[in-house]
Amino acid sequence: MHYLTEASEIYKQISQLSLSKTLWIDTEIADWYTDKPKLALIQVLADYTDLNGESAYIFDVLDQPDLTVYFINQIMVNSQIEKVFHNAGFDLKYLGKELAENVTCTFKIARKITKEVLQTTNLKLKTLAAELCNFSNVDAEEGSSDWGKRPLTQKQLNYAAMDTVYLAAVHRRLLEISNPDVISRVFNMVNNKSENSSLTPTKVRLAFECPRLFYLNHHFNSKSIFSPKYTLGGVGNVFHKLADDFINLLLIEPRFKSLFNPSATQLRIDEITLEIQQLFYQIKFFPYLQDVIAKDASKAPVLLQVWQGLQGLIKKFTELLVINRRYCSAETVIQNTFISGEHNLEYYFDLPNGTKQLIRGEFDCLVFNFELKRLCIVEFKTYQPVDSAAQLAQASLYSYMLWKQKKAPVDSAVYCVLPEFKEYKYSWEQLENTVHQLIPYKLLQMQQWLSWESPNPNPPPATTQPHLCEICPQQQKCQTFFDVESNAPPNKVIPDNDNPDFIAPSKKQEDISDFSHYLENPTRNLTPQPPSLRGKGENSKPLSLQERGLERGFSDTFKSQKDTFINADEIGASLVAILESFKVNVDYYGADVSPAFIRVKIKPHLGVKVPSILKLSTDLQVQLGLENPPLIAPQAGYVSVDLPRQDRQIAKFEDFIQKEFLPPTAPVKIAIGVGIDGKLLEADLSDPNTCHFLVGGTTGSGKSEFLRSLLLSLIYRHSPQHLKIALVDPKRVTFPEFEQMSWLYSPVVKDSDRAVELMQELVAEMESRYQKFEKAKCADLMTYNQRSSPALPRIVCIFDEYADFMAEKEIRTILEQSIKRLGAMARAAGIHLIISTQRPEASIVTTIIRSNLPGRVALRTSSQADSCIILGGKEKTTAAYLLGKGDLVYQGSSHGQRLQSLLAQTIKLP
Repeated sequence: MHYLTEASEIYKQISQLSLSKTLWIDTEIADWYTDKPKLALIQVLADYTDLNGESAYIFDVLDQPDLTVYFINQIMVNSQIEKVFHNAGFDLKYLGKELAENVTCTFKIARKITKEVLQTTNLKLKTLAAELCNFSNVDAEEGSSDWGKRPLTQKQLNYAAMDTVYLAAVHRRLLEISNPDVISRVFNMVNNKSENSSLTPTKVRLAFECPRLFYLNHHFNSKSIFSPKYTLGGVGNVFHKLADDFINLLLIEPRFKSLFNPSATQLRIDEITLEIQQLFYQIKFFPYLQDVIAKDASKAPVLLQVWQGLQGLIKKFTELLVINRRYCSAETVIQNTFISGEHNLEYYFDLPNGTKQLIRGEFDCLVFNFELKRLCIVEFKTYQPVDSAAQLAQASLYSYMLWKQKKAPVDSAVYCVLPEFKEYKYSWEQLENTVHQLIPYKLLQMQQWLSWESPNPNPPPATTQPHLCEICPQQQKCQTFFDVESNAPPNKVIPDNDNPDFIAPSKKQEDISDFSHYLENPTRNLTPQPPSLRGKGENSKPLSLQERGLERGFSDTFKSQKDTFINADEIGASLVAILESFKVNVDYYGADVSPAFIRVKIKPHLGVKVPSILKLSTDLQVQLGLENPPLIAPQAGYVSVDLPRQDRQIAKFEDFIQKEFLPPTAPVKIAIGVGIDGKLLEADLSDPNTCHFLVGGTTGSGKSEFLRSLLLSLIYRHSPQHLKIALVDPKRVTFPEFEQMSWLYSPVVKDSDRAVELMQELVAEMESRYQKFEKAKCADLMTYNQRSSPALPRIVCIFDEYADFMAEKEIRTILEQSIKRLGAMARAAGIHLIISTQRPEASIVTTIIRSNLPGRVALRTSSQADSCIILGGKEKTTAAYLLGKGDLVYQGSSHGQRLQSLLAQTIKLP
């Protein structure tokens, strides 16, 4: 079995399990014989074929309610996961109570069948396991042992694991007796393997936007729409329903036809549009609005957005009807414009490897334009596309399938109705000899992605548009599920020597990751060769300096604040030449310019080992005339060489963050630093991986400036009513400007006794909040604030120079225990710790501290050992070689990112 005790490991595994379809769950309770029982263990099995408990997970959650809350939020309230318990009424007391959804109780199934039919002594789980499922040596006594004592014995762990094994076996046997029809649904889907029998045009669109989200959606039916934050949910389904109602009403309501009685030259689009809108509002929309609001008044904002979208759609359709009125009578213009009939399409595409792929889909609308003498398929979207090429892919599939059905050319259009109406239209001529030829190769690529299984290498590539990750509906699942090391360049297909159907891409073949460039010249000739299956990533092939300059455009050079230019490609060429002089041959893959350094990307030739580049760091420093040696590191598909800039720039705080209070429901994020792409990277304090931070850096590293900019990023965007700040400043120089601000949880702490009191107060506040959550039947602060008034503010404690309090053993012990409790439990209560020190030594930043502060920020350290302590690994020595003055490594999950901290040159409180 997998017995997990570390909070970070448990969080990660819970996230993995949240992708499952069915889970068999049990619990063990400490102090069950008292009036204050406590949840000690949560046992979970995802593989029903396990007969000895090897794949069972045992989460030790004793005195760690934050972990339990996370389990409830990720697993118990997720209606997509079937949770199977034997005595659900008992277990749910500790796992969400009535919040839990999709729960199966095997005891109830057994009781319904009756023990007489089952021919068992009783209906207890162990009895059913032994007498119904023929398990031998079933331990029925260890359940009464002391589950609150640590360490647990091996016998206890075996007992806990086997409970889930017995549960899965009993569940299956009971279903075989009572409801055999559902056996295949439950037990064939446990391993999360969806049959690759058919795809949809929507999934093809998604595969262009993000291959990994496509994978999660296909296998686990995960939500898959990229929508900007704070966008109202529920608009799409309502809009599509009412759009269908509008078209149907147009076809049957005589009053719409009468609007077109005047001759075509007399018709005024704006006047006709307004009259159609008013008619539809009176006949259909207003009654629908009244009915919905009477049931749920909170739906009013959604319906307002829907109506705005419908107004734009009605205007567009009116324009088409007025055009067609020139060719049709008033009596027939509507029915000739809107082609009624079945909207469902399906077609088997022949793939390059000789197989077939079934595509099934349902388009929104089919119209005929008499001026163009052309059918046009129309898709409705209630959001602006994040990738127009992906929309083209979806529309082109419908166009192709409908052409196969009607044997007539079909144009494609996408109507994006919100926040304002925008049309994307593609003619048949643009699609026929370009995109349509590429579809089979894209479908083959999608099949190869879907065949991947975790934890194998070479998963589906990440999106080529990193900004989508910020609005990804499955961001957390993606980060945990695809946590696989790969030596392959991003978005590049890896040859599969064991797969005879694999088609190796040619270096000269076309790129199908972006269809849109084909529209510039629809008559261009395409080679009959299959297009390359790589993505648009810059690592797909080595570029010449000329090619790189054309591709990068303005990003090729960086204009500094002194109006000087840096020719990154020239520097890259110099680096390549120097390496060649050492007989290390590489290809240049481009360069990026950050405020502190220039990152040159190189790809070693076959046979050139990465260590041969790493050991040349000091030689490169000499040859390039650098004050500091470059940081050289292997990346996915290339080697990065970070060269310090001689004209180093600062990242001004005011250039990235403005004073603007966000809504109370907005995520609370802290500014970490500016990345190589010039964008500010922030950490969400509600994320288990970044809910608490350990920050370390020696004198001159910029640690104090980092903490000040971090603090400003909070108070610039969250009001004192929704955010409180606790500050600990033993040196009395880090936060002097903040001592009178209204955000303070308490006066700034400057001595050890008061620091101890503050931490104990935060522990007490956390416990008080959990009591309030329990009474309100809420799992976390966000849910509580949505249901209760007044709302509770989030609390962020920034603890500078933690090492100054570690000299006295008594104080050290109390602080460590408080940090341990807060680190393990406080996230859901909305309390967050940021612990900082100049001396991240092992005796100061102990294992207890490190294990409870998952987020890490390492500025320059005085030694490699200090870097390893902050970043959490023997190989993580990077921080010892940083440049200082805000140059940092941020580690919010498993991978570190080099950033430049913001600098607030003057402190201006809101």
